[in-house]
Amino acid sequence: MAGLVIFSLLISVVSYCSNAKLSDNVDITWSADHVDRANEGTELLLKLDNSSGSGFKSKEQYMFGTISMEIKLVPAESAGTVTSFYVRSTSNYYEYDFEFLGNVSGEPYIVQTNVYAGGKGGREQRIYLWFDPTADFHTYTMSWTKQHTVFLVDSTPVRVFKNNEENGIPYPSKNPMTMRSSLWSGEDWATRGGLVKTNWNHAPFIASFRNFIADACVVSQGQGQGGDDSSCSKFLPSSSASSFSSAKMEGNLGSEKLGWVRKNYMIYDYCTDALRYPSPPPECFLI
Repeated sequence: MAGLVIFSLLISVVSYCSNAKLSDNVDITWSADHVDRANEGTELLLKLDNSSGSGFKSKEQYMFGTISMEIKLVPAESAGTVTSFYVRSTSNYYEYDFEFLGNVSGEPYIVQTNVYAGGKGGREQRIYLWFDPTADFHTYTMSWTKQHTVFLVDSTPVRVFKNNEENGIPYPSKNPMTMRSSLWSGEDWATRGGLVKTNWNHAPFIASFRNFIADACVVSQGQGQGGDDSSCSKFLPSSSASSFSSAKMEGNLGSEKLGWVRKNYMIYDYCTDALRYPSPPPECFLI
């Protein structure tokens, strides 16, 4: 089964970074009247009520790098709500998702990650968090290289999706991505499989976003599929001995943290769902 792998986080060479006004670096894509600006535009508040949800996306698209956002989730009665933070390709439908599934008051949020590769999803993993994600902002990150993509929560890895193109499994090695976030109603499935519906008496539901950082290679909007490897080379692993040594040390620590999350907080893994997949998908066997 897909398990612990040794990986390194990207060397920090900032190509594009937005930690000032979030509103200056994104476009509103859904229901502008449900999006508020706070703290002079450094924060965006997405709203959900029984008329609409809301969302935004980055102005830029990226080819390899680290995409992160600080998010404070919908507090208290949030059953049926879904707060999303994800990157999506402009072609061939590749997507990496964080989806935060709301719950009734006093019950924990579930964080669902999913991977769409070449238009095919169904790769859900679910975890509980080790803190209250509604009490303060926390950082959620997707770190994407040619070798693998790492999902992180406050610098703790919670999932790794490895590039197994050589084994016939699609991977976005030539597909630029845009960052997207939204707040929407998933009451048909999000909380206890849809048994608990959204209580609209508690609307509007509000999720807060700030400190969007893209330590990533920017690809021009007209470039589309097939990002230029040479222009993004600084975001690819170095072959130098010193970089390899540092990466190996960081990777061992990362594997330990990932194992801790899987042991203590994972509640669902598609790779072990025998009813859904009598024969597990091939990537589940590839470490």
